[in-house]
Parts: sequence; C-alpha cells; structure tokens
Amino acid sequence: MNVHHLELFYYVARHKGVSSAARHMPYGIQQPAISAQILQLEDSLGTTLFHRRPFRLTEEGEKLFRHITPFFSGLDELGNELRGGKEKRLRIATPEIVQRDYLPALMLRMIKRVPDFQFTLASGRIEDIETMLLEQEIDLGFSTLNSARTNDIRTRSLIKMPLVLLVPRDSRFKKAEEILGKDRIATPLISLPAADPVSRLFQDGLRKQKLDWFPSLEVSSLDIVSRYVAKGFGVGLSVAAPKSISGDLVRPLPLEGFPEVEFGAMWLGRLSPIAEVLLDEAASVLGEKS
Repeated sequence: MNVHHLELFYYVARHKGVSSAARHMPYGIQQPAISAQILQLEDSLGTTLFHRRPFRLTEEGEKLFRHITPFFSGLDELGNELRGGKEKRLRIATPEIVQRDYLPALMLRMIKRVPDFQFTLASGRIEDIETMLLEQEIDLGFSTLNSARTNDIRTRSLIKMPLVLLVPRDSRFKKAEEILGKDRIATPLISLPAADPVSRLFQDGLRKQKLDWFPSLEVSSLDIVSRYVAKGFGVGLSVAAPKSISGDLVRPLPLEGFPEVEFGAMWLGRLSPIAEVLLDEAASVLGEKS
C-alpha cells in the first residue's frame, strides 16, 4: 500500500470527510486530489473504505483506521521528541491589520529569540479565527476580545486601543465633539460591519450619550475605512493603531468617554511553551507601538 494514500485516508477518517480532511492536512492539497488518491487506495485493496453521504467507515475502513492510527497520530509527538522536546512551530491566524502593522516586528523578534522558529499564517475575522481554533486548524489567534465566545477558548488580553474617528487631513473638524455635538449628524459614517466589536462598542458609546449615527458604508477592514475617508466619502470609525497605508491623508480624532477595544490572544487547551514566548514578545511589541 502507498504510505501517502494511507496518510490521506487517516485524515479523511479522523475528520469524517474529504473536505474536512483537506482543511486539516499539514500541507496544501485540494479535495479532488484527496478523493482521487483515496480511490486508488480502495482499488489497490479491492474494497470500499467509507460511505460518502453520509460519511461512515465500512468494516474494512474501521479495521484499517485502527491499524494506522497509532503511527500517524504519533508523528507530531515523535517530531517534537526528535527536535529535543521543544516544538518551535506555530500556526497563527490574525485579522489583516495585525498582519500588516504588528506581525512583521513580532516575527523578527521571535526569530532572534528562537532561531529555529517557524510559523504559518492565516487571515480572518474574529468569527473565522474562533472556528479555526475549534477545528484545531491553528494554535493561536490574535483578535479583539470584546465578544462573547465558547468556554473552550481561552484568552489573554495584550492591549486596549481607544476608538477614534478618522477625517481627511484637511478636514475642518478638529475634535470628535464637533461632529457628535450636532443636533443631527448628516455626515456619512464609514465603519466595519455592525457585528464587529469595533462597531458594536462605538454604538454602545453613542447610546449612552443618547445619540444616533448609523453607518452609511460598511467595509471589510480598517485599512479600507481609512482609504474611503481619504477620498472624502465620509468620517471613518477606527482604533488608535499605527499609521495605515492612507495614514498621511487622514487624521484621527479621539473619542473621549467611549469604550476601548480589547485586543489579545486566543487558544484552546494548554498554552505551549513556544506560544508563551510568542505572547511575551507580542506584549512587548504592542506596548512599544501603543
């Protein structure tokens, strides 16, 4: 039997389907390739290993899965042992702004502190990161922590970032109060989607001041918020973070008395030693940039 085919079958059986197996493979491989190679394995054995819809292992598939599981399930532990018992690789997921403004400096510090450190990186919003954690596709996620989440996910706060309004560099507005103090705010608001913690915290602050101001433009990232503001489409909602790509064209106005955005790390189970090192370095980097 082809060992690579056996590995693919192990992941299919473990994650109960080809599509789920493709998401959990430690290297990139597409669903059609997995399906084709599993068919080759079944042809070589002359038997069907699992039913596709709904997924269920056959008797022969159960027998093969039991036989190969001790080997494939122990590979990570064996690799850790051969590396001297110190895992130096992390799978990380973050929003776009973190990848752009914080991760380069953080990863350079990690490589200096842990010379053999390696990482993989995925992008996503907070709900995507939580899903990846629960499906064990990543080891560590960085995101806002103001949302409720499952008890299985553990968190550590790293920094709190004030909310700000963004206006064009040449705007007549000098303070946020000049906008919020109007009887009726007609200026278009550009923000992240309503479900995002940044938007929800802002709306909470508005309600406490008995103000109504709802987004005219909902965009997918804070960088896009600043770009639309720079082009004169309205006032943007953002956080006090490092200068964005359009930062020389926009100006932040602090929002006094509004809730702060709590930012930190999320993980499942016990935090690994290498993840602890990364969080120590992350706290330093965030502190320097705040």
